[in-house]
Amino acid sequence: MNSPPDDVLILGGGAIGLTTALALLESGRGVRILEAATVGGATSHGNCGTITPSHAPPLAAPGVPLRALRWMLTPDAPLYLKPRMDPGLWRWLLRFAGRCNARHWLAGTRARAAILNDSRARLKDWVGRYGLQCEFGEAGLDYVFRDRANFDHYAAECATLNALDIATEVIGGAEYLRQEPALREGVVGAIRFPDDAHLRPDRYVAELARAVRERGGVVEEGARAESLHPRDDGVCVRLAGGGERHGRDAVVAMAAWTPAFVRRLGLRLPIQPGKGYSITYPRPALAPRRPLVLKDRWTFVTPWSDGLRLGGTMEFSGQDRSLNPVRLAALERAASEYLREPMGQAVQEKWCGWRPMTWDDLPALGRSPQHPHVWLAAGHGMLGISMSAATGQLMADLMTGRTPSIDPAPYRVERFQ
Repeated sequence: MNSPPDDVLILGGGAIGLTTALALLESGRGVRILEAATVGGATSHGNCGTITPSHAPPLAAPGVPLRALRWMLTPDAPLYLKPRMDPGLWRWLLRFAGRCNARHWLAGTRARAAILNDSRARLKDWVGRYGLQCEFGEAGLDYVFRDRANFDHYAAECATLNALDIATEVIGGAEYLRQEPALREGVVGAIRFPDDAHLRPDRYVAELARAVRERGGVVEEGARAESLHPRDDGVCVRLAGGGERHGRDAVVAMAAWTPAFVRRLGLRLPIQPGKGYSITYPRPALAPRRPLVLKDRWTFVTPWSDGLRLGGTMEFSGQDRSLNPVRLAALERAASEYLREPMGQAVQEKWCGWRPMTWDDLPALGRSPQHPHVWLAAGHGMLGISMSAATGQLMADLMTGRTPSIDPAPYRVERFQ
């Protein structure tokens, strides 16, 4: 059955769609979220829940192509490329490699710092304003190193990050082990990012959905958008299984599924699904005091009140839904190398999901160049939760004609067309 026309239809009920809906409601717009399955059940579900201005430097950096070549064909390396013929992936990799220089690295760092810093501050405000019960904590985050050269490399970046208002503290290995008894001997140093934060991502999206509903928004689960049809006065969304939804505007926030969906509208978004993994356990007796990145192994460790999550790796294998035991085992090996109690008593969940990766490591945010009633909010890579609050507010500002709090130019959709 067809519903009455809505104001804004938001396609995708993950963190980005929900924060956009909430910001639009606060700006006076009406919203209906169309979620194919359950709210927050895809990419937003199994990540490590870190809020990380520390991650302003993009993945594309000097020296990365050579390191990636060593990793790409190693099944348990932090970055893995599944051998296959995929022209779109190879074009993406070439564009990514072209940005692995100092000039693009600095520009990307500035653009990512702007949205990450705004989101970090805004998220704290939202947690209080909307009463989001999501275990939000502000203990910071530590990069931990057992490799001296790697530690020195990242310590050298701290001055640049400090200049971008990303606070850092460099800590020697002996001092760090005195501060953090959960770590094994062998740590040569750590870099602390005191302004980073963390939360429980599943609870965060559930609480966002609650806040949206309480403010009059409609969250329609099990509503898979099959196609989007722009019209002179709005949009029509056709649903799988029949039925249509009509609106004044549509926001496509479908993460890694966005490129295929908007391709039928003549829009080109170079987003590759970067597969990530996580394992969740009960909280061990000796857990870290704050989230860690085991930087030599590119593995995240996030402690919560009753749980511990290991996460990481980047696998370019298309939209392969299978859980690769080699990748999961790499997370457990890394934790065992660094932590005295690396795992809880039993595995609660093994998970994989697709991060929507653009080759410049920046999201695509704004109006479609071809269709005035179609808006895009996709391509957040590994930082969808971290960038969510700023993305939602920026989208609402652009859609209501307000002056945004950050410059939207670096994220414009037109750069890919």
